[in-house]
Amino acid sequence: MAITTREQLRALYAQPGERALRKQMAQLDAHAQRFVALAPFCVLASAGVGGALLDATPRGGAPGFVKVRDAHTLLLPDSGGNNRLDTLQNLIDDPRASLIFLIPGVDETLRVNGTARLRDEAAFTDLFVQERQRPKLVIEIAVQEAYLHCAKAFMRSQLWQPATWGPREALPSMNRMIHDQIGAGPVTESQNQMLARYRAQLDEERQAGA
Repeated sequence: MAITTREQLRALYAQPGERALRKQMAQLDAHAQRFVALAPFCVLASAGVGGALLDATPRGGAPGFVKVRDAHTLLLPDSGGNNRLDTLQNLIDDPRASLIFLIPGVDETLRVNGTARLRDEAAFTDLFVQERQRPKLVIEIAVQEAYLHCAKAFMRSQLWQPATWGPREALPSMNRMIHDQIGAGPVTESQNQMLARYRAQLDEERQAGA
């Protein structure tokens, strides 16, 4: 039977404990701010207009690449990518945003929910000049909810345990997969060549920001 009501859903699960309910905050406390400052990676989720599908995108940089302006505000620089602008267009249509912050080796994660504005003023972009290069814009997140997730998901997955990792060769190269998906011609770039090209592009970005 498909579960279609909240009543059906709740009947399958116990009530959440008091701690799980009370841990949600309306701002970033000292621990949440420290978590963001140590995180080199997050996933940003957004929603489009008119029932469009949701989107989740990885974002990364040196630890603390997302800046905590204050207990109610995060600043996320937009780094160069594929220029599809899926997330940015979504945030123009619907400002709701959700982020999950990850720290390598730490099984807990931090979730932050709020609303976003896209800022291209120098007062925002100048804050990130020294870190790599000046971003075209900064995503300003007004924090409305923040809470820590327990370690169970990462303990089950053993994500940070190298002994559990399979070989990269279990998948074709990125170029092979995309060529097959779009019906392109022969693959002319190996996985290692692609990574070397990406590294060169990142080095150029760093030099431009120096």
